[in-house]
Amino acid sequence: MLIDVFKQWFDRLPLSPGERKIFNLPNALTMLRIAVVPVLFFLLLSPDETWSLVIAGLFVLASFTDILDGWVARRYGIVTTMGKFLDPIADKLVVNTAMILMIPIGRIPAWVAAIIVIRDFVVDGIRSISSADGIVISASPLGKQKTVCQAFAVTALIIHYPFFGADAHLVGTVLVYLALILTVWSGLDYLLRFYRFAIRKEEGAE
Repeated sequence: MLIDVFKQWFDRLPLSPGERKIFNLPNALTMLRIAVVPVLFFLLLSPDETWSLVIAGLFVLASFTDILDGWVARRYGIVTTMGKFLDPIADKLVVNTAMILMIPIGRIPAWVAAIIVIRDFVVDGIRSISSADGIVISASPLGKQKTVCQAFAVTALIIHYPFFGADAHLVGTVLVYLALILTVWSGLDYLLRFYRFAIRKEEGAE
């Protein structure tokens, strides 16, 4: 497999054990995803059909590395603190940046993007508070469905123009409203589960 070749190349790099925990294959894939963010700023130029496809292709590539870096980390047992820190940041940075940059050119309503971004901040806050209190709130199927739907929606909205006979903007708009529903639903699910855990903890402390 090609991924094995890259892994062997990384293994041959003259790095200390501490450096290897930062500069490894999964983290390199994550940083590659973050590197796509500056390219997304070309959306502000309201790109034509060709450039919209190019930017959408890079966004899809970035989304693919989100799956790939986690798979590589598990396959080779390269799960590091840096990876756990960078991965969720990279995910939200790419998707949220794309949505925000599409607001000025009219490809996504500002209020939709705002709700999705705010939900992410709220959920991250809940997870941080929960973790500090020793409470683990696992990702729900709703959250995963929201992430997948959001990725397809953003891709279609970046394409924008008719693609293979389909109205990409219309498809993206329908998907982004579906993602919005899943966003609110999954956010409320996180809040409810956090509330239940908090109540149980308080009752156990009495």
